[in-house]
Amino acid sequence: MGALSLSLPADIRNNRMRLSSYVTAYNLGRLLSYAAAGALAGVSGHEALGLLGLDDDAAHRLLRVLGAVFIVVIGLYLGGWLPQVIRLERIGQPLWKKVEPLTRSLMPIKSIYQALLYGMLWGWLPCGLVYMVLLMTVTAGSAVQGASMMLAFGLGTLPAMISAGVMLGWVRRLANTPYSRQVIGVVLVITAIASLFIGVDNGHQHHH
Repeated sequence: MGALSLSLPADIRNNRMRLSSYVTAYNLGRLLSYAAAGALAGVSGHEALGLLGLDDDAAHRLLRVLGAVFIVVIGLYLGGWLPQVIRLERIGQPLWKKVEPLTRSLMPIKSIYQALLYGMLWGWLPCGLVYMVLLMTVTAGSAVQGASMMLAFGLGTLPAMISAGVMLGWVRRLANTPYSRQVIGVVLVITAIASLFIGVDNGHQHHH
């Protein structure tokens, strides 16, 4: 994000309002690509459940457990306890080789429209964390739910990404400190495990 901002013409970089609008356009494009990927993953998961022939209750339980597992893995990755997740980035390399030349054709960025298009391509840049969340959206059950999950993830990344773009370094420094990452990782793991028990309780109440 910082590199994209630095590649903008000087008259845009030196005007905080204009710079912010370009950074926002980059990130809006990125969120649109996340939503598209989430919709595809949600549909794929729904089709896979159909092929397995599970009834609604069994499918719901399976999706809940899988979703919790993925959140635990994300928490462990963010906390620095499961760095192997980064290897997922290899999956996206073939696609990125096709997309990357398109990003070069848009450079240099001179309009908001170009920034939006660049962001839509940039969203497909291989990223282990994005892929982990994308795998989780396979458990969403539908295209709309999958797109919503990826949009929620994308919105959660906005404070760090926008601050990196407009050079507000303190948010980036906070996000990159091991302590804060470990706290976030632990919270995610606890949330994932708790979601399983809350689901069980709700199920019992429903049957009563």
